[in-house]
Amino acid sequence: MKCRKRLLVLTSTFPRWKDDTDPPFVYELCLRLKKHYDIHVLAPHYPGSAIEEKLAGLQVTRFRYFFEPWERLAYQGGISDNLKQNPWLYGQVPLFFLAEFFALIRLLNRQRLDLIHAHWLIPQGLIPLLARLFLKSVPPLLCTSHGSDLFGLQDKLMNRIKRIVILKSDALTVVSRSMRKEVTRLGANHESVHVIPMGTDLKNRFVPPETRQNKGSLLFVGRLVEKKGLRYLIDALPLILKKHPQTSLRIAGDGPEKGTLQSQSKRLGISDHVRFLGAVKNESLPALYQESNVVVFPSVDREGFGLVLVEALGCECATVVTDLPAMKDIIIDGKTGFVVPQKNVQKLAEKIVSLLDDPEMSRSVGKEGRRFVVERYDWDEIARQYAALIESITR
Repeated sequence: MKCRKRLLVLTSTFPRWKDDTDPPFVYELCLRLKKHYDIHVLAPHYPGSAIEEKLAGLQVTRFRYFFEPWERLAYQGGISDNLKQNPWLYGQVPLFFLAEFFALIRLLNRQRLDLIHAHWLIPQGLIPLLARLFLKSVPPLLCTSHGSDLFGLQDKLMNRIKRIVILKSDALTVVSRSMRKEVTRLGANHESVHVIPMGTDLKNRFVPPETRQNKGSLLFVGRLVEKKGLRYLIDALPLILKKHPQTSLRIAGDGPEKGTLQSQSKRLGISDHVRFLGAVKNESLPALYQESNVVVFPSVDREGFGLVLVEALGCECATVVTDLPAMKDIIIDGKTGFVVPQKNVQKLAEKIVSLLDDPEMSRSVGKEGRRFVVERYDWDEIARQYAALIESITR
């Protein structure tokens, strides 16, 4: 009987427990790949999560890096955002790095592995390269950059470290074409960089409703941080209400900007039209999309890939996005969605009003958007691409 290959997945984002509200994309990819491989996941611990467990057939190890009540560096927005909001967490960074390094060394000494798949260049991509300095045999490294690690951390030292990881990895994937340009700028061979986005279940979960009942229902899904640009959507809402007074905006997500955004809504006198839903469980997201007429992504900073945008398109929502490079992988302006300039409240309001004015156009662009993403971003297709790449590396 042929022995199944064993993969070790390094990540700082992974479900901490059942029904976790953190993004599940690494978990979902692992679930698809476990059909072909035995998978062990190494992730950071979080207060209340298990150190060792089997999760849906995946072996999960969570490494401790600080006193349990204060292990807050990862999750709930990611390491970069957490450091911005809580500078005292910088003291945990070296401890986090060392804890993950020694946890990796222990796993490499205990079991045979065929490949390490590291999500994010720093620290997950760097740590296996350092392990090669101390161990005779370390498996090949496949590194995936999701965007925040590549576009953030822009000082000279971090760019040098990123370049080392990019050049020393046995294979590199990025989740958008704009990211391939960036890693090429850092020294990667353009042709050797694989563009494979994260996927979404577009066949069973994120599907269109039979009918859309809510008229004038807007939706935003995402972390409530400055780069998501939600303040501009709230500024646009009074202009939209002049044309469509029954319009409502639902905001699914949590984050440090919540209080500021709530105050902004009160100041503009539109609190009755804005609902802050907080962090929404992943299984509840399809219903939110299906109940919405227009989903808006007003981001103002570079992003790796808009996975929530793919979810919305899977549900045949009409979408309005800002002109970020990564969005161009998904949105063909006027065909699969609509693009407006960043921070332009007037243009944002006008485009949303035009969609509310013309339900037939909204339906048409929603259907075209779903057709586009089903062919490219369903998990079965993404897992197939990753499995083919893994086989090419481990052959």
